[in-house]
Amino acid sequence: MPHVPSEDMDMTTETVTQNTASSEAIQTPKKIWITAFIFAFLTLLCDGADLGFLALSLTSLKTEFHLTGVQAGTLGSLTLFGSAVGGLIGGWACDRFGRVRIIVFFIAYSSVLTSALGFTDSYMQFAVLRTFGAMGLGALYIACNILMSEMVPTKHRSTVLATLMTGYTLGSLLATLLAGHIIPEHGWRFLYWIAIAPVVLSVLMHFCVPEPESWKKARQLKALEVAQSNQPKKRQNPYFEILRDKKHGTMFVLWIISTGALQFGYYGVSNWLPAYLESDLGIKFKEMAMYMVGTFLIMMFAKVIAGIVADKLGRRAVFAFGTIGTALFIPVIVYLNTPTNILWMMLFFGFLYGIPYAINATYMTESFPTSIRGSAVGGAYNIGKVLSIFSPLTIGFLSQNGSIGLGLLVMAAAYFICGVIPLLFIKDRLFNPQKAE
Repeated sequence: MPHVPSEDMDMTTETVTQNTASSEAIQTPKKIWITAFIFAFLTLLCDGADLGFLALSLTSLKTEFHLTGVQAGTLGSLTLFGSAVGGLIGGWACDRFGRVRIIVFFIAYSSVLTSALGFTDSYMQFAVLRTFGAMGLGALYIACNILMSEMVPTKHRSTVLATLMTGYTLGSLLATLLAGHIIPEHGWRFLYWIAIAPVVLSVLMHFCVPEPESWKKARQLKALEVAQSNQPKKRQNPYFEILRDKKHGTMFVLWIISTGALQFGYYGVSNWLPAYLESDLGIKFKEMAMYMVGTFLIMMFAKVIAGIVADKLGRRAVFAFGTIGTALFIPVIVYLNTPTNILWMMLFFGFLYGIPYAINATYMTESFPTSIRGSAVGGAYNIGKVLSIFSPLTIGFLSQNGSIGLGLLVMAAAYFICGVIPLLFIKDRLFNPQKAE
């Protein structure tokens, strides 16, 4: 039996041949996947807080650095650009080096660069650091969702991944509470300095969470194929591997369009909604912060409910309901808001707004086999994110020539496109992430 050139290989090729088949689902012990969930949840909580820091400090940054609306919007766009690059790198690196290793590295990387933003003294310094720091945000989102999709049983997957995404929302909520207290009293810099804390999480995860078995088995099977072919191993471009298969290639393109529209709408709204409440509607900062807290709490509730329903009724129906519902309700907020009803509108909006990201990760990870999942999901999601780079800029431009509300209507159109494509073309549960396919 020839030697199998593979990293992280604990079994001989005989053992792999006898005990591992790509058609078998590999069950992860409950204790392990719950531990992994806790770390992934805390990681996305930090991710959500990081994104929230920029949106909530935007007014302070405009004052500090004398920014125009377009310059302020550019900071959001640079964050998305960095996140897209990081997601592409992170998706590929997950397939190459392992899901857990990439999470551990990028937690530390992102924490250090985000905390350094508090020491910047010019717009250019802030913009450059933000771009590089945001690479960690994109990589972590992809890696955490892939890790959990491969560890959690199919019957619970939507519920668990939806609950995982509440970490993102809880991070935004935490950022709102921190900003509401810190910015008025201590200024925006202190808000960024506390971002160094997640480094501790990185160290602990390194020792507490193993790589998923399906990823390790898929690598072993691939190495066995190479060994049996008696040909030297050549590293193929993962995207060529995806596109040369018609089914995978079509799915890849459909998800690029859908996630591009989703992120265009989501990041446009998340970057500018606090400013819309504060500037266009004249709500005071602390009151606005409490409105956002209520919205985030409802979003968390909506994500858990959406996950449970998606495990029962299917991913496609719930995803379409959330995206199209959000698209239809944004114009209601813009045209029908009053001082007496805006709170209730924000709460209902939070319910709809929370659903798409609760389902998106499960829906996408089940659309591709294990061997290409990291590259396919990371690629589709982050190539789509390139479109979202223009959403904060779009609202920033429209705010100078009209109102932030006008820009939010453009985001509504994006949400509608995002929901219609999967509804028509993408089926549920095409692959099981627990299989070494």
